[in-house]
Amino acid sequence: MMDDRRLSPNFGERRGGAVPSLIVIHYTAMESCAAARDRLCDPLAEVSAHWLISRHGTIDALVDEAHRAWHAGAGEWGGVADVNSHSIGVELDNRGNEPFPEPQMAALEHVLQGIMTRWSIPPHRVIGHSDMAPDRKSDPGTRFDWQRLARQGLSVWPDLATPGAPARDFVSQACRFGYPALGEDVVLRAFRLRFRPGATGPVCLADTAMANNLALRFGVDEADAQA
Repeated sequence: MMDDRRLSPNFGERRGGAVPSLIVIHYTAMESCAAARDRLCDPLAEVSAHWLISRHGTIDALVDEAHRAWHAGAGEWGGVADVNSHSIGVELDNRGNEPFPEPQMAALEHVLQGIMTRWSIPPHRVIGHSDMAPDRKSDPGTRFDWQRLARQGLSVWPDLATPGAPARDFVSQACRFGYPALGEDVVLRAFRLRFRPGATGPVCLADTAMANNLALRFGVDEADAQA
């Protein structure tokens, strides 16, 4: 049951009869979880999320999952432009430059398992804010442990040991996986934030191999995209 004292008024109906098919993970980039909650519940701020998780592992439900929260903003993933109507947003209490504590990660895993079960969302549809808005967002950032989630089936990670077709160009494969087509520099930055934090320089074979593997395993086939 949701605590009415903590609910956000910032939500609406999902457009076009959409149901959640994505989960978007954010960091709050604020000084405290209380400050983040106040902002997410402030009608003047016009922002919200379905879930807020403190660094201590406290879980606050702010918007009913059936409703459209205002967390994603402009962006796209897998050809879906109205990400808010198709997603559930999870905010993590983190300033953006610090590790995510164990209690917070454990609570996130619990929340993700529930959302994915309720809405039949597959692991490759769990993304970061920087994935769907790579030209303007960097959360959940380089300190977030995507591999940990992937090991538990709550997200995905490239498997370069899996045989596949020869690697094609980086951008086309990254976009086939889901990234919006915003140019090589923008897509590369977002891709590395998630899969190769700390990597620098131009696109290299490691980037292309990872993008190729993800596209082969989870991307939309070209024939399906044209259908």
